[in-house]
Amino acid sequence: MSDRMTLKVLLPFEIHSVCQEVSRIVAETHQGSLGLLPHRLDFVAALTSGILVYETAARGEVFLAVDEGVMVKTGLVVLVSVRRALVGTDLDRLRESVESEFLTLDRREKEARTAMAKLESGFLRRFARIQDV
Repeated sequence: MSDRMTLKVLLPFEIHSVCQEVSRIVAETHQGSLGLLPHRLDFVAALTSGILVYETAARGEVFLAVDEGVMVKTGLVVLVSVRRALVGTDLDRLRESVESEFLTLDRREKEARTAMAKLESGFLRRFARIQDV
């Protein structure tokens, strides 16, 4: 039985990375940090914006800033599907990237959705008034 996993990081329109021989993975979920070793049971977890850490013998610890997404482990294959991802070696800079880019965009997206909902409801009200005439 192998002691290593394969990690695939998927973005909406491309494969970000495929890493072989991964010995451990740590990711952030809404319930806290989640650690994975090769023989852990299969599962699915919702990821929150944060730092994903994985380790290989060749590269050591690798840090990956990820946006919200999903992690699926089946056998020795771990799929991470996220909206955005950034690789880095400096944890402080990656944490700043998560806070400035990912969380700020989330706030802007919520504001845009709210504005669109107001426009749509206004349009529907005016359309209903026209239909009543």
